[in-house]
Amino acid sequence: MKRVFIVHRWEGSPDEPMHKWLKKELKEKGFEVEVPEMPNPDEPEINAWINKLKKVVREPDEDTYFIGHSIGCQGILRYLETLGLGIKVGGAIFIAPWMELDEQTIKEEGEEVIEIAKPWTETSIDWDKVKSHSDNFVCIFSDDDAYVPLSNQKLFEEKLSSKIIMEHGKGHYSPDDNIEDNPAALAELLNISNQ
Repeated sequence: MKRVFIVHRWEGSPDEPMHKWLKKELKEKGFEVEVPEMPNPDEPEINAWINKLKKVVREPDEDTYFIGHSIGCQGILRYLETLGLGIKVGGAIFIAPWMELDEQTIKEEGEEVIEIAKPWTETSIDWDKVKSHSDNFVCIFSDDDAYVPLSNQKLFEEKLSSKIIMEHGKGHYSPDDNIEDNPAALAELLNISNQ
């Protein structure tokens, strides 16, 4: 059975329209789909999110796929980094993969947000280790995302040989941007899973 785990964003939840839409569409295609509620989404912590994924995924294999949104992408990257040698997963789709705080966001969001973000932005990722667990990575960006600089494309291309998709006018793919679905993420997941 092919399984998909959808990991929501900072201050997000499994009930966001995009996640519900993806879950419904994927279930109709025969996938087992879980959208776990990540711990303390208002103040996300790396280890808590990794442990939650370990708990829900249990035994990852080549029929295991991930879709991450924003900080959820980092949650997946950091989870993959912990997997044992030789374990392969089917792949991951990263929607608006958030990796850093830009100056504008720092000015707008204030000290508390900066403190929460610090471990996520300052704890390095062993990209080679992540890449050793799959050959299938796809990143979906929007050209007007206020939180994810377009320079992040290069990072994912260089480190993971990711396929890059650039969409127009989708913001950060959140409910605030009126995003209720994600046909690109669905198509890419079906593609990498040969469905």
